[in-house]
Amino acid sequence: RHHRDLHSFPARRSSDLLIAGDRRATAGNLIAQRDMDKVFVVDDYSAIGIAGTAGIAVEMVRLFTVEMQHYEKIEGVSLTLDGKANKLAGMVRGNLGGTMRGLAAVPLFVGYDVDAADPDQAGRIVSYDVVGGRYDETLGYHSVGSGSLFARSSLKKLHDPMMDVEAAARVAMEALYDAADDDSATGGPDPVREIYPVLITITAADGAVRMSDEQAGQIANLVMDARKRKPGG
Repeated sequence: RHHRDLHSFPARRSSDLLIAGDRRATAGNLIAQRDMDKVFVVDDYSAIGIAGTAGIAVEMVRLFTVEMQHYEKIEGVSLTLDGKANKLAGMVRGNLGGTMRGLAAVPLFVGYDVDAADPDQAGRIVSYDVVGGRYDETLGYHSVGSGSLFARSSLKKLHDPMMDVEAAARVAMEALYDAADDDSATGGPDPVREIYPVLITITAADGAVRMSDEQAGQIANLVMDARKRKPGG
């Protein structure tokens, strides 16, 4: 089973971050699952989004999360943000054999660096390629998956580095809607089944928190109501 998904990462006000992902998984031309989670809280100050082969990607996140918890229990402190990003790069590289057989899994890592000298620069977005190369994204937003081109084009127009978390959530939902509008493997909001994209915020005050489905639904409904008046966004 594969899921060709999208995860969008609007930038932050100061170092606040938001990560969002749609819920659709596909198997060839079929919708295999409508409510799959593609973004996950890893620990108090970081989260991951996934794209690619579903089983491998989800297992990678689970193993990574357990290893971060194990490190903290053994050492008494959390691994640094760079350490987490490098560890994840090694796990992606470890799947190179699967990637060569068409079973690639690519994460996107986002986190707040509690050790940063400048708190305003503590929010970090890290992307990866299929061989484990890691790249710090400096634009303040990024996306991965089959719908990423459409999402990034949307983010490019709507992104504001000083927007608050509420505005970032709306921008992320707009980007996901645009991606679903043009990419068949990206799922848009589903008000009939009450299935909405997953949104996770990361702030210095509250850490990594997943928004409730009710909150996500309210934001999605705002976007859908606006699109009824202006379908092109």
